Amino acid sequence: MRKISLIAFVLLIGLATTQAQVKVSPGIRGGLNLSTLTNIDDNGMKSDYYIGGLVEIKFNKYFTLQPEITYSRQGSDGSYFDGNPGQNTIPKDTKYELNYVTLGAVAKFNFGGQGFHVLAGPSLDIKTSDNFGRYGYDPIGTDLAFVGGIGYSLPNGLTFEARFKQGLIDIYGYDGIDYDDYYYDQVILNQVLQFGISYTFKVK
Repeated sequence: MRKISLIAFVLLIGLATTQAQVKVSPGIRGGLNLSTLTNIDDNGMKSDYYIGGLVEIKFNKYFTLQPEITYSRQGSDGSYFDGNPGQNTIPKDTKYELNYVTLGAVAKFNFGGQGFHVLAGPSLDIKTSDNFGRYGYDPIGTDLAFVGGIGYSLPNGLTFEARFKQGLIDIYGYDGIDYDDYYYDQVILNQVLQFGISYTFKVK
């Protein structure tokens, strides 16, 4: 009984010590989006912005979990035919807009416990608006994405990051199976390069 009590006490002390090392700090983030959509006519990168908040949960100097909520303006440069392409109409340049509120969480791994880190994690993107209605299309309301990137954090709480965000769901909800000649290599996915900064507030 004493041995069990001693083991339980040691485990409790160890858990309390571990919990005491966890630091939770709120922060803000924002930056540049360079976004595109796969498999659209004359697709090119569209520049816009993202902005949001974060909570940094620092378990130790090597590992941090960071939940985030972000407003992300995405889409693509492209072109469309105003009429029937078979009538030799001239394609018109346009900007496709897809705007999301993203709920994500990235795991950060600091090399040597210093400022340089790599990060990765998932996000759920909830569409807030788009301009596809003018072209007769209606993208679905959600996307799942995977984020990966690198960054560097300064001791004052300022962090510089570069990320790549890959959407995993076709913007119209197709799953890669043949739907009336709609094949996998025509699936339209979000892709975003993000360059930005974040600031984490020090909480005593």
